[in-house]
Amino acid sequence: MKVDLNADMGESFGMYKLGHDEEFMKYITSANVACGFHAGDSSVMKKTVELAKKFNVQVGAHPGLPDLQGFGRREMKLTVEEIYDIVVYQVGALKGFTDAAGLQLHHVKPHGSLYGMAHRMEDVAQAICQAIKDIDMNMYIYIMKKGVISSIAESMGIKTVYELYSDLGYDAEGNLVITRAHDTHDSRSVTDRVKKMVIDHKVTALDGTEITIEGDSVCVHCDTPGAIDIVKAVRSVLEDADCEVTSPL
Repeated sequence: MKVDLNADMGESFGMYKLGHDEEFMKYITSANVACGFHAGDSSVMKKTVELAKKFNVQVGAHPGLPDLQGFGRREMKLTVEEIYDIVVYQVGALKGFTDAAGLQLHHVKPHGSLYGMAHRMEDVAQAICQAIKDIDMNMYIYIMKKGVISSIAESMGIKTVYELYSDLGYDAEGNLVITRAHDTHDSRSVTDRVKKMVIDHKVTALDGTEITIEGDSVCVHCDTPGAIDIVKAVRSVLEDADCEVTSPL
């Protein structure tokens, strides 16, 4: 079984440092790089791309809502045209850095509230997928199987990678619960959860019910408390389960 291990990266801004990018690169296979709207800046983007190249990690764009103060986790009312434009703008900016580094931009993964909106709202999903299609049809889109965007992406011929979240909760309907700040988790509970999702295709929702889930990429956030211990443990449990930890090619 092949399983991708992805993480959100490049979330520092100017003098403000966030996350553990260099340490995380040792354990993941795909990096979702912030593009300056919810986090990151041009210098951080360049440095993150260089780190990914050093550790042979695939680079993806992580476009978010223009909400730097709220870290892209506050939902905003934008037109379909504005959604398209901000995705093209951010993905295009990161693509400039990957081109300069001699790398192929691998994927696009919407961030935070934009991610949630894309799974609920057909017009938002359509705008994001159209932006990806117009930039480069060879890129993947990282999304959940649950939600409207999966069928839209597939209908437009965009290659999809379905995600499982190691450190965020799901509701009883299988929707991701996006919080303003990530809760603390111990690595043992996270690895048990990951193994259950990957092997058994099940996860326990926040209300205690067990739901079916599908995915072949596990996301670990590098701003979660104890993130380094968690990503090490997740990588280890996947390898112990005879999974080949690799990005889709």
